[in-house]
Amino acid sequence: MKSSSKNYDVIILGAGASGLLCAFTAAQLGRRVLVLEKANKIGKKILMSGGGRCNFTNHFVEADNFISANPHFCKAALTRYSQWDFIAMVERYGIEYEERLHSQLFCKNSAKEILAMLLAECESAGVDIKTDCDINSIKSLASNDSSDSNKTQNQHNRYRLHFTQASSKLSIECQSLVVATGALSIPSLGGSGLGYDIAKQFSLALTERQAGLVPFMFSDAMKPVCERLAGLALEVVVSCNGREFTENILFTHRGISGPVILQISNYWSPGDEVAINLMPHLDAAKWLLEAKQQHAKSLLKTVLSHKLSKALVNELQTLWWAGSSNLALAEFNDKQLITIGEHINNWILKPSATEGYRTAEVTLGGVDTDGISSKTMEAKQQAGLYFIGEVLDVTGHLGGFNFQWAWSSGYSAGLFV
Repeated sequence: MKSSSKNYDVIILGAGASGLLCAFTAAQLGRRVLVLEKANKIGKKILMSGGGRCNFTNHFVEADNFISANPHFCKAALTRYSQWDFIAMVERYGIEYEERLHSQLFCKNSAKEILAMLLAECESAGVDIKTDCDINSIKSLASNDSSDSNKTQNQHNRYRLHFTQASSKLSIECQSLVVATGALSIPSLGGSGLGYDIAKQFSLALTERQAGLVPFMFSDAMKPVCERLAGLALEVVVSCNGREFTENILFTHRGISGPVILQISNYWSPGDEVAINLMPHLDAAKWLLEAKQQHAKSLLKTVLSHKLSKALVNELQTLWWAGSSNLALAEFNDKQLITIGEHINNWILKPSATEGYRTAEVTLGGVDTDGISSKTMEAKQQAGLYFIGEVLDVTGHLGGFNFQWAWSSGYSAGLFV
């Protein structure tokens, strides 16, 4: 990267997905751009995503794939820079990719190829990137009313940043400041609340935040059940608060995880119950009644083991028919079998908590989008201050949607900084 000088047109805080996309978009339009990254390496979250293969977008992206207090906010950016735009860049770089379940797109080889592509774009556009940077303070240099009467401010630097790199204390100014700091999720990869602190400094509202795309834990009798089943995965339907998803659940030593649990966690609040359908393609009650006619002398757990793992069936037996474990199907009355079938199709669990930000893939909530332009990502009442990516109150479902939001919001801001 070329050597940096004292002042820049644009300073971007964060060298993640949204920050890098914004950086080269702005630089390609002639802006002098500096990216400041807190971590010692660039794009850590990109590299670890998708098991190291980076689920970089999805073939089908709609507003309904995102959660926000304003469900319409994301539409403009997703239209301006769609999944097809990012896919075109991936193909231009010759990166091999594959489509997996639910139209998710992954690198065939390594997430390193996505990061290398982004850095190559930054390099060719003349973007400067500094790592190991801690922001000490941000100062507004002028009146920042975004009305037309103040557009002359665009000719002058509007922000001064004081930051530390290694042991050096540095000061730098810019016209436009872009907050692409991510959020609270996975602090080991650089997640922090810096973006929220900046929003509060400039009087921008925040929505309530909590860990999203995160496993559940239990403190009741389900905890030892999950411990005994740890490592077991199966396809289920999980529902909570009017939303449902179909995919694999994974039992862990702490509770339940897997793609379907991560998805539903975005719609769960403490105290809520979740419903799990262990046989999503069958009416379990009807099937058990038919089994009673056809396999009258068989044990219930023997019949169920044709559909579910023996380990899971043993746990369900302890929970639902422990006192009748030695009875043949013929000895169960229809009402008993119907009740067990209903439990199988609608197993109600009450998690005690999630695993929190330590393992959460995203942070729900963030900078309130009411104070941000959906066209430019600029704060409506603070000229030259932009927020992009996960720091905003826009959270995607699992499946490449959070990366697509990073690309789309970063591009939108890059056009206007």
